[in-house]
Amino acid sequence: MQDGSLEVQPVDGQQLQSLRQLTLAVYVLYAVGIFTGLPALIAIIINHVKYGDTAGTLYQSHFRWQIRSFWWGLVWACVGWATAVFGVGLAVLALNWCWLVYRLVRGFLNWNDGKSMPV
Repeated sequence: MQDGSLEVQPVDGQQLQSLRQLTLAVYVLYAVGIFTGLPALIAIIINHVKYGDTAGTLYQSHFRWQIRSFWWGLVWACVGWATAVFGVGLAVLALNWCWLVYRLVRGFLNWNDGKSMPV
């Protein structure tokens, strides 16, 4: 489209099932990435590359949720590491980790129930 908006393509059952499985795989990558880092980088790349495929489906809200979780988590991790020398950074890092776990659990539960995420 010339106006820059996303064109919503009709999605059949097989495409929807594929998006469902991809969304779960990305949640798993983020869950492992909380402990090791690298899988989260793979997950954010998948989120950005496949985001357009989710347009008009409930998985679009999950992808948006995952993308926001990653970028805000990264921002707060950087703030935590930058302020760790002052002691407050460790609290920021701990709170960030808890917030990320909450976002993963809430996202997975909504995914499991076939519900979209709030945006």
